[in-house]
Amino acid sequence: MNDVHIRTAAADEAQTILAFWKEAAEGTSITDDVEGLTRLIERDPEALILAESDGALVGSVIAGYDGWRCSLYRLAVLPSRRRRGISTALLEAAEERFLAVGGRRGDAMVLEANERAQGAWAAAGYRREDHWRRWVKPFA
Repeated sequence: MNDVHIRTAAADEAQTILAFWKEAAEGTSITDDVEGLTRLIERDPEALILAESDGALVGSVIAGYDGWRCSLYRLAVLPSRRRRGISTALLEAAEERFLAVGGRRGDAMVLEANERAQGAWAAAGYRREDHWRRWVKPFA
């Protein structure tokens, strides 16, 4: 883990991040495009946290804060680098960010079928709340 550096993303890295997610993340979103990712970074420059090693992207998490909720998305680690503490470091950085802005609780979006991700979130101290369901309406 000593060779991993945690930092925030820059807008000009959108293509690299999208390619990384295709390899390391499960599922897709309607916002998985350069425009959506660039808009996120420009609106909230500290939201997208990256882990890199020897100049290569090895992990990510989106730590979005809207003044009310602390939302976590896209926790992903390169398959060849999993189980080495990278997701722990990313979540620590996200939680530090949330605490600094007065956040009280982190909410993670986790795919129902992704059991490996569910185990990782549980190991990090997060728990599933079955009494909530996500409701969505695409605008386009």
